Amino acid sequence: MKPARRNRLLLILLMIAGVATAASFALKAFNENLMYFFSTTEVTEGKVPQGAKFRLGGMVVKGSIERPDNGMMVRFVLTDYKNRVTVEYTGILPDLFREGQGIVANGRLNDHGVFIADEVLAKHDENYMPPEVADSLKNPEEQP
Repeated sequence: MKPARRNRLLLILLMIAGVATAASFALKAFNENLMYFFSTTEVTEGKVPQGAKFRLGGMVVKGSIERPDNGMMVRFVLTDYKNRVTVEYTGILPDLFREGQGIVANGRLNDHGVFIADEVLAKHDENYMPPEVADSLKNPEEQP
């Protein structure tokens, strides 16, 4: 094989290796940042991967909002009208957050089954609800 052809082949192989490495890094980053949505029923049934971040959606139970120690920490209960999950969040809640409101929270479960939220998102309009929450709230008459 001539030296020019060998150098060209080597360059092509290095480019293919570089593209493969970049693609593998991109896929790894995508998988690490992927967050799945779970309803409160799925959480109570143990379908959530241990230690993984995920989204939890449901309705805030009326009378469940607590502010222990009058600080930034808020504790409330989410329901899908079948099961309930306690959520703890430290920070400023959205202006639209209130009892009976549909929300989605990002975070993870602790060892006691309490969802520790990093972010709380409230719906922005009376007519809008995230599709995941709407699907998990199909039977509102079964409210405990």
